[in-house]
Amino acid sequence: MLQPPAIIDIEASGFGPGSYPIEVGCALSDGRSYCALIQPVSSWTHWDPQAEAVHGISRQMLAENGLPPLSVAIRLNTLLGRSTIYSDAWAHDYSWLATLHEAAGVPATYRVEHLVRITPMVEARLWNEVRAEVEGSMQVQRHRASVDARVLQATWLAVMGGQAPGEA
Repeated sequence: MLQPPAIIDIEASGFGPGSYPIEVGCALSDGRSYCALIQPVSSWTHWDPQAEAVHGISRQMLAENGLPPLSVAIRLNTLLGRSTIYSDAWAHDYSWLATLHEAAGVPATYRVEHLVRITPMVEARLWNEVRAEVEGSMQVQRHRASVDARVLQATWLAVMGGQAPGEA
């Protein structure tokens, strides 16, 4: 069976300057996953209500359930070590992970690469169709980091001809 890549996804306070990570989710190659809400530091003030409408994470949820950036950064380093993890939104996710690690004062030990580096050239339409099928089979109910990471991983497997969830 094809070994899936480790995938990371980030939900953020919005896009552009001043935006910051509010949730990180990983789907690891061995089937484990990790997800954490991130408590904003005092200098992180940007908030886009439209982004909140998409991911459904409120500032109150972050205040009540978020982990400090240091805890999340250490956990990511522990889980990922010196491995490479892949993202479908590399430019954003790389920047938000840098923001997280900078706030934590802990450099990342892992590398983040764009998922296209390990994906054959497929039409965007085909990728989106397969992703929609995967989301349907997984009965995705929300747009959150860990769910998105698992969907991306399963979509990659299906596109590569591997076994996707539900094909036991």
